[in-house]
Amino acid sequence: MHKILIIDDERAIRRALREILEFEEFEVDEAENGKEGLDKARSETYDIIFCDIKMPEVDGMEVLEGLQQAKVDSPVIMISGHGNIETAVQAIKKGAFDFIEKPLDLNRILVTIRNARDKTVLIEEKKVLRKTVKKFKGSSIIGETEVINQIKEMIEKVAPSDARVLVTGENGTGKELVARSLHDLSNRKGKPFIEVNCAAIPAELIESELFGHEKGAFTSAVKQKKGKFELASGGTLFLDEIGDMSASAQAKVLRALQENVIQRVGGEKDIKVNARIVAATNKNLRNEIEKGAFREDLYHRLAVILINVPALNERRDDIPLLTNYFLAMICSEHGIARKSFNDDALMALQKIDWTGNIRELRNIIERLIILSSDVITADDVLMFANPKAKP
Repeated sequence: MHKILIIDDERAIRRALREILEFEEFEVDEAENGKEGLDKARSETYDIIFCDIKMPEVDGMEVLEGLQQAKVDSPVIMISGHGNIETAVQAIKKGAFDFIEKPLDLNRILVTIRNARDKTVLIEEKKVLRKTVKKFKGSSIIGETEVINQIKEMIEKVAPSDARVLVTGENGTGKELVARSLHDLSNRKGKPFIEVNCAAIPAELIESELFGHEKGAFTSAVKQKKGKFELASGGTLFLDEIGDMSASAQAKVLRALQENVIQRVGGEKDIKVNARIVAATNKNLRNEIEKGAFREDLYHRLAVILINVPALNERRDDIPLLTNYFLAMICSEHGIARKSFNDDALMALQKIDWTGNIRELRNIIERLIILSSDVITADDVLMFANPKAKP
């Protein structure tokens, strides 16, 4: 049953509207002034709102503005006994769905309600569409095996929070894609996604990279530089290969996570930061802790949520999907007419021992597209993939 709110300071108008609407089997709620109407519209969901313009204290236009600020999606139908074209235009410009003059006409009311209900349906469809697009964007992880579906479900649950996530898995399994999916499905999606490869930055430079530096902090520091923590503030900071971070940098990262403040290299001023941290590693950090190579307290700060990305050899049923995905992408990138893999070729790919995981699969697909004919066969896979077959 559709629910309608009537906001009007005249009891006779409220009663007349209620009788009409309840006869048409609507559920009706009333508010005798603008403030009460706003409070009800903010706390409950209504399919349609009727609102008088001329009311004491909080008038209809103020109610309309309040509903807009509260992001109430319900269509608002303004009613007034002192209406004119200028008032109607003003109400529509402020976001009203329609304007009806008093005395109220039964047919006019019913037609307007029908149109408003159609709008409500469109709004709901738009919400569903946005959610679907958002989900699709964040779930760009290709695969339908049980383990991959579990990861997708985990990402959808965790992404809206600010919980720190530690992503583990072998090289080439797609840990960065998990991090990006967490960002794309989060409330921070419009903010920066900043990536730092801790293994690719020399130990003496990692602190400057993460926390920035002041001018003159060291020989080549000719000007002040913001670090990745500052640049990612409001967004997501992805610390890739965190297991390779130096002990000194680990200590400073721990402080940043504990206090949400950093200090630039060569500086003394505390700088507030607000970045969600997603870290990734191909190492067993528990073993690294036992060896004294990684701080246990930092591990517990990072591993609020653990997501392990499986090796490609553990999800061979996803290889046909991944192959067709890379096939379309690579043909488009190279401007090559679309090729195809026959069933035997796909089966041959599934038998390969993928030590390089998805990264290796992509490279081999690209090689096969360039070197093979229009239909790629199992013989092409054996010739050009140079595979080590699964025993």
